[in-house]
Amino acid sequence: MFTSVLMIEQPLSATDVDFVTTLHDDDMSFVVLMQPRGAEDRLLRAIDDVALGELERAVHEADEPEGEQAVRPAALALEHSLRSLRDAGCEAVGQLIEGHPLDLLRSVVEQTHADEVIVLTAPHLVEEFFHRDWASRARHKVGVPVLKLYAHNDEEDYALGDVQEQ
Repeated sequence: MFTSVLMIEQPLSATDVDFVTTLHDDDMSFVVLMQPRGAEDRLLRAIDDVALGELERAVHEADEPEGEQAVRPAALALEHSLRSLRDAGCEAVGQLIEGHPLDLLRSVVEQTHADEVIVLTAPHLVEEFFHRDWASRARHKVGVPVLKLYAHNDEEDYALGDVQEQ
């Protein structure tokens, strides 16, 4: 079985699930690491939104839950993502990232003997330009191939508000 550690910051869309589950011909197993939103990232997220022409999103960046308030939405997003991977016929386990994401990533890769790391996030132009994004930094820490993919946002696929009401 081919094992991938999948680092995400938003729930997997149907397109994302289809893409990551068809990367290899082998049976797939995923260890999903979900990063809750943090206040320290707000400025970078807003700059990325502006650079991508999503001005409305940049304006509402301060309205997004952060810190302790972001843990529950992140847990729901993680559960949604795990369920989607399992529904696609893969094994999937996961956890929220509580400390430094790259320290946890390194230990998970070692513990699971993962074959690769997939970093699936929205574009982070500032961090990527300076090679401070997860994928760029992980390449120097984990000892397995690191694949950087951009997450899709399927409008009809997942609305966090809908899941929170359940």
